Amino acid sequence: MIKVENVSKFYGSFKALNNISFEINSGEVVGFLGPNGAGKTTTLKILTCNSLPHSGSISVGGHDVLTSERLVQKAIGYLPESAPVYKEMLVREYLTFMGQVRGLKGKKLREAVDKVSMETGITEKMSSPVAHLSKGYRQRVGLAQALIHTPEVLILDEPYTGLDPIQIIEIRNLIKNYGKKHTVILSSHILQEVEATCSRVLIINNGEIVADSPTEKLLSKNTVMSGIIGPDPEIRKAFSEIKAVNYLGDEVVSENEKSILKIRLSSDTISKDELSELVFNTCTKNSWKMISLGEGRITFEDLFISLTGKSQKKGASK
Repeated sequence: MIKVENVSKFYGSFKALNNISFEINSGEVVGFLGPNGAGKTTTLKILTCNSLPHSGSISVGGHDVLTSERLVQKAIGYLPESAPVYKEMLVREYLTFMGQVRGLKGKKLREAVDKVSMETGITEKMSSPVAHLSKGYRQRVGLAQALIHTPEVLILDEPYTGLDPIQIIEIRNLIKNYGKKHTVILSSHILQEVEATCSRVLIINNGEIVADSPTEKLLSKNTVMSGIIGPDPEIRKAFSEIKAVNYLGDEVVSENEKSILKIRLSSDTISKDELSELVFNTCTKNSWKMISLGEGRITFEDLFISLTGKSQKKGASK
């Protein structure tokens, strides 16, 4: 459904995208992550025909973004980070207008407006001016306009902005259900929502794709946790410098009046058993007391930091 091949993009002398390639099929909900300046927003702009690549090719729904812009945009529903709403309109007027822009008329238009209003939970607000809505409801109206023509491809940039926990669950379920028969690209700084919603994740850093894999596979790396008594700085330094090991972080806890450093480690190249043996041998070599050792699980935050060297914080720009 989406095919990106060897795409590069420059802003002056700055290379925003460096020969990136990926494909996304129908029936996939794909999380698209990246730190500030990674190239994430540039990619989304190219996919929605709001920017052009300097090299490479992109097709959406079988249509080339360079030669078939109108057909590409017809196939796409897009919710940018700031929901594109006309505040002076009533909600129903706005959705009717957006449906007309998408080529809907008469009965089909009325049915589409009613359907998306129900799906996004804004039925009770249809007679309200958009200007009077809360940020969360405006976001839902923005999502409704992206869905009104039942697009083949749905592109969502920070869809959970302004939503409360109940609303987040409702929209998450809507996105997952829509993705069963369509293609969805979801960009969000709320990493736990990406984990809960997406079946696959793309991570971009410095203009290059650094991860592209099913969500469960990315999070199932060999990971162990260990509680160690010893000099904290030396423990951190020792494990951080082992090339085969990713140091995921630690916390200091107090148990029975003793200070314990609980570390988390993962590895892409050695098994959990080998990683556990490495922890044991390192502690023995340095005369540190290891009081616990067991399996752990990598988190999206761990993964993001290990691949980009940066934490994904709320409100960060792309």
